[in-house]
Amino acid sequence: MLASLLPPEVAVEEIFGDPEDAVLFPGEEAVVARAVDKRRLEYTTTRHLARTALARLGLPPVAIGTGGNREPLWPAGIVGSMTHCRGYRAVAVARAGAGAAGLGIDAEPHGPLPEGVFDTIARPDEMPALEALAAERPRVRWDRLVFSAKESVYKAWFPVARRWLGFGEASVGFVPVEEMSGTFTARILQSGAPITEMSGRWTIESGLVLTAVMV
Repeated sequence: MLASLLPPEVAVEEIFGDPEDAVLFPGEEAVVARAVDKRRLEYTTTRHLARTALARLGLPPVAIGTGGNREPLWPAGIVGSMTHCRGYRAVAVARAGAGAAGLGIDAEPHGPLPEGVFDTIARPDEMPALEALAAERPRVRWDRLVFSAKESVYKAWFPVARRWLGFGEASVGFVPVEEMSGTFTARILQSGAPITEMSGRWTIESGLVLTAVMV
């Protein structure tokens, strides 16, 4: 599903569930040593998928550490992103030399956001277009799509900018291409931003909202 949102030079691995043969490498174990089972399974499976995706780019299996902002620490010359939600995990990686400076993916359940969350992530300037889209395509959970798109934008932003980007510092606009898929753009509103605009794609499949951005 996610592969359809990204260029062919991006290696994508996704799975429903957690494979029994997924294991952690030295250096990864310490990150989740005290984690609950749910967190440990998510972490283990995404690392397993990352090594499979990196192998498709010709790289040997390595530990994928975790940075101070919980970002994956990829091998030199690689950009990538991970995501997980209930029952689903995915990873996308690409060579930086292939024109990619940042990569972001996100998966969310296709359902309403918890009460009060939308008001904290949406900007006033986004509301008129979102209200029109909701009237035109009521089957799409646009609140959840806004959340997912901004998550993907942040994941693509961080490797380039190396600093935080708040939900209110990106304004997203969506263009449906089909009933349950399309494109989006994000304007970065942070002062001194090294990137001022990104574009991405979205789809809704198998009960999931999926978004992807490549810088």
